[in-house]
Amino acid sequence: MVVRRFAVSHNDSTFDVDYDTDDGFEVLKYQLFSLTSVPPDQQKILGRDDQIVSDESDLASLSDKLRLVSIDGIEEEIAAQEKEMSEIAMSDEELARILQAEEEALMMQQFVASENKEQVEQRIRPYVNQVLMYEDPNRQEMARKTVPVDKLVEKALISLGREGNFSPTKVEQDNAFLLQLLFWFKQSFRWVNAPPCDSCGNETRNQGMGVANSSETLYGASRVELYRCNSCSNITRFPRYNDPLKLLETRKGRCGEWANCFTLYCRAFGYDSRLILDFTDHVWTECFSPSLGRWMHLDPCEGIYGNPLLYEKGWKKSLNYVIAIAKDGVHDVTKRYTRKWPEVLSRRNITSEPALSAFLSDITRELRKKLSAEVISALDERDRTELDVIERELYSKDDAAVSLPGRLSGDKDWRIARSEFVSDEKNSLSSSSCPVRRCIDDHVTKIYSAFSPVLSKLIEYSPSKTTAVEVLEIFRKILVDLKNSPFRTRRTSVNLVSSSSGGIFSKILASFSQLLDALSLKSELGLNGSIDVCLASDPVRTSVALPVVFHALDDVIYNIGQCARLDSRSLSWPLLKLNRLCSGLVLASGEELPFGIATCAFDGTRMSKWEEPNGATGCWIIYQVAGNQMVELVAYELMSANDAPERDPKDWVLEGSENGGSSWHLLDKQTSQMFDKRFQRKTFTVSSPGYLANAFRLRFLAVRDANANSRFQIGSIDLYASSS
Repeated sequence: MVVRRFAVSHNDSTFDVDYDTDDGFEVLKYQLFSLTSVPPDQQKILGRDDQIVSDESDLASLSDKLRLVSIDGIEEEIAAQEKEMSEIAMSDEELARILQAEEEALMMQQFVASENKEQVEQRIRPYVNQVLMYEDPNRQEMARKTVPVDKLVEKALISLGREGNFSPTKVEQDNAFLLQLLFWFKQSFRWVNAPPCDSCGNETRNQGMGVANSSETLYGASRVELYRCNSCSNITRFPRYNDPLKLLETRKGRCGEWANCFTLYCRAFGYDSRLILDFTDHVWTECFSPSLGRWMHLDPCEGIYGNPLLYEKGWKKSLNYVIAIAKDGVHDVTKRYTRKWPEVLSRRNITSEPALSAFLSDITRELRKKLSAEVISALDERDRTELDVIERELYSKDDAAVSLPGRLSGDKDWRIARSEFVSDEKNSLSSSSCPVRRCIDDHVTKIYSAFSPVLSKLIEYSPSKTTAVEVLEIFRKILVDLKNSPFRTRRTSVNLVSSSSGGIFSKILASFSQLLDALSLKSELGLNGSIDVCLASDPVRTSVALPVVFHALDDVIYNIGQCARLDSRSLSWPLLKLNRLCSGLVLASGEELPFGIATCAFDGTRMSKWEEPNGATGCWIIYQVAGNQMVELVAYELMSANDAPERDPKDWVLEGSENGGSSWHLLDKQTSQMFDKRFQRKTFTVSSPGYLANAFRLRFLAVRDANANSRFQIGSIDLYASSS
């Protein structure tokens, strides 16, 4: 560990900042944010002679005096231009080398490639006919009928709500729905290595190819694989259907079937979509994103989106031709999927580049001949924009902070044979450069606090632990009924039986009002003395909060069971969890994308976790208090994640900072901690209370078994301040 002190001037002030070189440059930017309120993405740090400081290496060569400039107005535009130039970030010498290699590859292509377009046409033409099937209204209607639309709409709105966006535009909603459609499809479609036996369901082995029968050819199955059962010797047929209508029924296949069926789904919901054919044996989908103003990569087999370098960087593929095929055009998009264009160009020897371009242009004109001049003009303009973007990105820097996985779909031996397998420890989409994220979790704190009046009333009317649990189970039943009702119109009626628990629930119903309010719900008197519980405001807020209250209920019931007796002395932490910090800013040493990001540790549910792909031997997470308030931390709680006990934290230290992270004060240290089960909560009081801080850092020093894996994970982190 090396600590340097910088004197940072901003406006008319100067701040002393202690920078730990082990923490990384992003932490320094976070410290400056704490001191100056200039967000990290709007910081421009200058050293001697106004040299721009953009990473750790720049800091190493500088004196101890820096200047921070807030980027806004004209400066913001200049910074954006600088960022764009840095993304291109290639010296004249590097660019000249690449262009020379490209020229040499083109020259070599003249000797090995043919001007004959026949072989290329044989590869592409069947897919042109295939994508036209997606425009069939009957196929689209059949596709829509198989999708749980309301559930996916709710999940899409929840995903936006968890980012703090409770009033999304239609474009934002459409984009979020597309991603939920991708995730749903990944779970609902089945990959086939060798199909199970039709007769007994046991494993089979390949026996070669068979001849398609009439019912199979009806849906485009020109190829049929045969498999013999290892147990009963029955032969099972695996037709490779090309008609997506049939795939809606079978819901199984390999990448060809996956991309074929998923692209139909995209068209069925109105997304401008195209099938992407990789000549090195893979198929996926692209959809045009109005919010991004560009085509977005979606791989249904992997459940991954927006990462076109997945195949070259993650799978280690040696690409040659990547062709986008849509109802209104066919385009060569290979350059989007590579940062090694000269190498790729050297492998493009089927036909010459001019011949390929001419052939694709001919097909595109053919597909557009019945369109209006206005539509054709708009498509041509979009094509030109796409070409400009692809050419610009071709020479941009690869983001080294993002680690792309090897292939996940398919049998392990098959992936190894194709050289697309990466060890499971590295098989994830992750980033070692985590941005500052804001926690959208005030509902979590409200829910935790709302149990206080409920438990106080329970003790007043019946101090029995058994009765208290029964009353809470009545409330749980209400929530279950609400959860199972349509999310936009949630409502349920409760007719309380004459049991003692039901009677107590009726008497203390008013004490649940704070909890209902935290869930954006309300209670009303219904017919015949029933109680109706229904939405009070935005249904999405209820959808976001419901998982939290279910898990909080489980925790309250567990803690009631731990009490020797339920009385006023029991109403303390951890049974009551008051003054939980919320709405703060979070920065971490790394994270898993998109489901293991840093703020997942603070969202109050068991369904998520923060995962640090390289954190087994050390990682950290920083929490800055909302509004930069100074608080006294008195307790905290950690919960184990859903799986992989070897990734649980074992040793850690908790630190506080009174200056936003410029220096740190030890608050607590734990060693050799063990979580005995999944979703287990461990509670800790701060060993040195009385320290006021506006930022806290958990440094996890070791996991349960660092020899078994490279990862760290935690299900949740809750921080509790004093009541003063």
